[in-house]
Amino acid sequence: MRTVEDIVALLGGPETTATRLGIGTEALRKWRQARAIPAKHWPAVIAATGLALDDLPRKSPAETAVTDTTDADTAIPEGATAALVLADGSVFWGRGFGAHGTSVAEICFNTSMTGYQEVLTDPSYAGQTICFTFPHIGNVGANPEDIEAVTPVARGLIVKQDVTEPSNWRATRHLDDWLKSHGVPGIAGVDTRALTARIRDGGAPNGVLAFPVDGRFDIPGLVAQARDWPGLEGMDLAKVVSTRQTYAWDETTWEIGQGYGTQASPRFKVVAVDYGAKRNILRCLASAGCAVTVVPATATTEEILAHKPDGVFLSNGPGDPAATGEYAVPAIRGVLAAGVPTFGICLGHQLLALALGARTYKLDRGHRGGNQPVKDLRTGKVEITSQNHGFAVDEATLPEGVEVTHRSLFDGTNEGIASTKHPAFSVQYHPEASPGPSDSHYLFHRFVGLIEQRQAR
Repeated sequence: MRTVEDIVALLGGPETTATRLGIGTEALRKWRQARAIPAKHWPAVIAATGLALDDLPRKSPAETAVTDTTDADTAIPEGATAALVLADGSVFWGRGFGAHGTSVAEICFNTSMTGYQEVLTDPSYAGQTICFTFPHIGNVGANPEDIEAVTPVARGLIVKQDVTEPSNWRATRHLDDWLKSHGVPGIAGVDTRALTARIRDGGAPNGVLAFPVDGRFDIPGLVAQARDWPGLEGMDLAKVVSTRQTYAWDETTWEIGQGYGTQASPRFKVVAVDYGAKRNILRCLASAGCAVTVVPATATTEEILAHKPDGVFLSNGPGDPAATGEYAVPAIRGVLAAGVPTFGICLGHQLLALALGARTYKLDRGHRGGNQPVKDLRTGKVEITSQNHGFAVDEATLPEGVEVTHRSLFDGTNEGIASTKHPAFSVQYHPEASPGPSDSHYLFHRFVGLIEQRQAR
């Protein structure tokens, strides 16, 4: 077996190696530090050097708890009771917790240090298994208040450390018990830094989290299952997580010592279109003085306007906005034509952009966490925001009459738009801050301000 240094020398040195393989110098540094080449780069190395697979330096399963199904030995490491199997054949072994079972999903990572229960119940995570980069997940337990939907929609979770006993005064049960009650599997003991780097460098892969009752693993079958899963692009998941019937909402945001309140004297009527709405968004609308009526994702213009709303809110949600837009865009265009103030968040932002004539695209790795810097181009201020999305608005396709209002300082992608022809605006991030910072709560008041302006005419 050749060493990494042998291969670098064979290819003409570090800079030439990075150029020929299409990798960064930082990735090459990590190869040399680890004395191994990640599996996703094997085909490029073999093509560039003419070496065989057996010639490439790879870490053993004992060193990394990761194997590849091209190897003959796929024996289960001692103590492993669960596995994360990726579509490229990689296997991350670990210890299962939560519910026994097998789930296939897109594997993404979230950088939030708090609020794992809110993350797991965010409907925008439908079709995804979450790798938490923060190692201590489960320490604060679970409770019936810190949820964004009645049941979690995430298909699984991946953590570094074993889940410990809860140590928070608001906890009412162990995270493991809570997951079991909702049928969600988890895996601990995974090198989450390695998995996160893999997603960062190569995009979010399809994968299967397997925690079998009998401890048996059909690795080739799990690889095939991951490869056969169609992925989120082109998938409409809003219908899956949306409410099936219209209902009223008056609960306001939580305060220490008081809990959740009730909006008893609303000043405005708002219709919230539920593409996968988080509860705290509805609470923020209620706290801003709104009587909220929640309608299904498939609601038509006529059904929305029948409630005679002062404003319309377009919620967050999962899946491909272009797929959801097949039925959502006509309804939104009707609302805009009626002149009703409109505010969108996350998927609602993308759908508003589509309704105004723009296009969306899938990001390689998405934005998920509570530490995302966004610049408000109107004020010059920088907000630290909470985000969870895998698609984005293509600024190059925004038509005349649509202004870019916010931009990500991580990668320059679009984070907000406003129409100059209609009383409508939207942001890509989550101003309700559940979990996350509350820098962006002002947006709910901006929405109310639009309603007040229209009423003053």
